[in-house]
Amino acid sequence: MNRKHLLIVISTMRLLSKYLVRETILPFIFSLLMITFVLFINFLLRAIDRFLGKGLDVGTILEYLFLNLAWIIALSVPMAVLLASLMTFGRISEDNEINAMRSSGISFLSIIRSPLMFGVLVALVLTFFNNFILPEMNFRARLLSGDIYRKRPDMNIEPGIFLDNLPDYSMIIGGKSGRLMTDVRIFSKGKQEAQTSIQASSGTLGTLADAFLLTLYDGEIHELEVGDFTNYRRIIFDTHVITIPAEDLLLNRRDSSSRTDREMTVPMMVKKQESYDLRLKVVKKRLHGAFYRTLGDSIHPRTLEMANTAVNNARETIRKDTTLNQAGLRKKERQLRSLERQIKNEFSLLQSYQKSRNKYGVEIHKKFSLPFACILFVLLGAPLGVMAKRGGFAVSTSLSFVFFLLYYVMLLGGEKMADRNMVPAAVGMWSPNLVMFIIALYLTLYTVRERAPIPMIRFPSRRKKDDS
Repeated sequence: MNRKHLLIVISTMRLLSKYLVRETILPFIFSLLMITFVLFINFLLRAIDRFLGKGLDVGTILEYLFLNLAWIIALSVPMAVLLASLMTFGRISEDNEINAMRSSGISFLSIIRSPLMFGVLVALVLTFFNNFILPEMNFRARLLSGDIYRKRPDMNIEPGIFLDNLPDYSMIIGGKSGRLMTDVRIFSKGKQEAQTSIQASSGTLGTLADAFLLTLYDGEIHELEVGDFTNYRRIIFDTHVITIPAEDLLLNRRDSSSRTDREMTVPMMVKKQESYDLRLKVVKKRLHGAFYRTLGDSIHPRTLEMANTAVNNARETIRKDTTLNQAGLRKKERQLRSLERQIKNEFSLLQSYQKSRNKYGVEIHKKFSLPFACILFVLLGAPLGVMAKRGGFAVSTSLSFVFFLLYYVMLLGGEKMADRNMVPAAVGMWSPNLVMFIIALYLTLYTVRERAPIPMIRFPSRRKKDDS
């Protein structure tokens, strides 16, 4: 191959790469907007009751919705990549562009190279988003959601459930009809000079600019001084109004160092895992010491069953020991029963610590496994688009939904199993990617050989319909 021919090949491949990336970007943007819109509307319908009727300004509502867009986008991007790949390769295959490229000596692997690079780029951006932007937005969304929830406590009151959000007071009601509460009982809390309890047949809870206004009807007030319990007072009233100062009424934006696993970056979760590793080490050391003090042997049982077996074996040995008198035998039995109780408690603690540690491990792996799926979905969507080239947008959407649903179900299943200590976190989070990789590799290899691995449904050609 001379230099001129080589330059022509390189120039052709560059043009082809730019063309395929350009053809992929527009369907990706369209798919991302469509999927995000559908998920956002679903979220809006479920969350609209959280801020309706609470007197929130438009800016606060928009901020709440914007913060919750983070997890929606993190879920939409991989599905958008799969749908875009199906649409792109379905379109160019239907227009016989794939056949033209192959006739020119360009292999299918060369054709999907630039879309794969696009998938890698999307995966890198999504990894950064999941590690730094998503946790912070989830954290801010939870704080704002809590503030909105406390802004109108009267909407949060349910019969038979204590309301503890009011400053200096706790309240419980027997029933509720609209805004009218019945069988109202109020109790003072905190350090006060007198303990106060109020009972009323009915009441309403309203809000002022900087306070709650609690209006009670037909009730009694009971007061008992804390310093002198002989000083007791009972007051009967027809109408009683209580003004409760509430600075949080104006949405006091709080900050907190307490974060859940989905509100943490990877370094934060690694530190959490290290703290649980230290706790696990302390419990195991304490357990080994208990075995050594009781049995004289510092054994290291891995499971509760192994530990109980060791204790039962020791009990059988002690009972067969003829050198022990009755008092010594009873003492040994008490020590073994005490060891059994400690074993049960320690293994319960070990299981709890391991479960908490796995929870952070699951979230760490998820931040990388979900973006990596973007690459796999390009590898999966390209051959699927070629096979279902005549189905158009409807077929692309259906196939992408089926495969993404399969992937998401496996991801949720792996997450649940890892959270319950049934499998390691890495296995639970990367198994769906492995399954998708096998399927994608299978379809790609057979597409390279121009032979369908499975019988595909033959969709009627839209051009024939148009001609008729």
